[in-house]
Amino acid sequence: MTARRVIAAVDLISYWSGKAGAWLIVALTFVVSVEVFKRYILNAPTAWIFDFNNMLYGSLFMLCGAYTLALGGHVRADFVYIYLRPRGQATMDLILYFLFFIPGILGLIYAGYDYAALSWRIGEHSTVTAEGPPVYHFKSVIPLAGILVMIQGLAEIVRCVECLRTGVWPARLEDVEEIDVIETQLARSEYVDEESRRQAMEGAHAIDEAARHRSVIDDTERQSRTP
Repeated sequence: MTARRVIAAVDLISYWSGKAGAWLIVALTFVVSVEVFKRYILNAPTAWIFDFNNMLYGSLFMLCGAYTLALGGHVRADFVYIYLRPRGQATMDLILYFLFFIPGILGLIYAGYDYAALSWRIGEHSTVTAEGPPVYHFKSVIPLAGILVMIQGLAEIVRCVECLRTGVWPARLEDVEEIDVIETQLARSEYVDEESRRQAMEGAHAIDEAARHRSVIDDTERQSRTP
C-alpha cells in the first residue's frame, strides 16, 4: 500500500468517526429543549441533566478531534507558516509533531485509560449534581478519542514525509466549510458584480488553501487578487 493510500484510508476513518460523533449535537439539542420545557413550563427540572449535557458536549468535542485534524481545521499560527513553501511547512510540522503532538497525545491516552479504568472499577458517579449519573462511560471516551487523534497524527506525519519527497501536499478530504456559505451568499447577492465576486472568491479560496497547507501565498499573488 502506497503512502498516499495509507493517508487516504486514515483520513476516511477520522472523517466518519467525526461525522458519527457529530450526531451527539442532535441529542444535546433534544435534551436541552426537553429540559427547558420541563423546567419552565412544567416546573419539574431534572437533577442530573447538567452532568448529562456536559458528557454529551464533552464526547462531541473529543470525538471530533481526529476529524478536525484530518481536514486541517485546528487553530494554526499561520502568520509565519503561511509564507513557507510546502517543504518548509512539512519540516515545521514534523518538528512540532515529534516535539509536542506525540508526547502530548500519548500522555492523554495513558492518563485517559487510567481515569477510565479506575472509574469502571469503582462504578463512579458524578458528584457535581444530585442523583449524579455514572461517568465511567464518559471517561472511556478520553482514551478512545486520544487513539483516534494519534492515528490521524501518524497519518499527518506520513503526509509531511510525502510532501518533503514530492514538494506537494497530498490532497485532503473535503467537507462543507464556511467558505462555501460565503460563495453561496455572493452568488445570490444583487449588489456584487461578477468580477468582484470572482476576485473575492479567488482570494478567499487562496487563503483557505494556504491555511490548510495546500499552497503558499506570496506578495505578488496577493496583489494580483486584490480588487
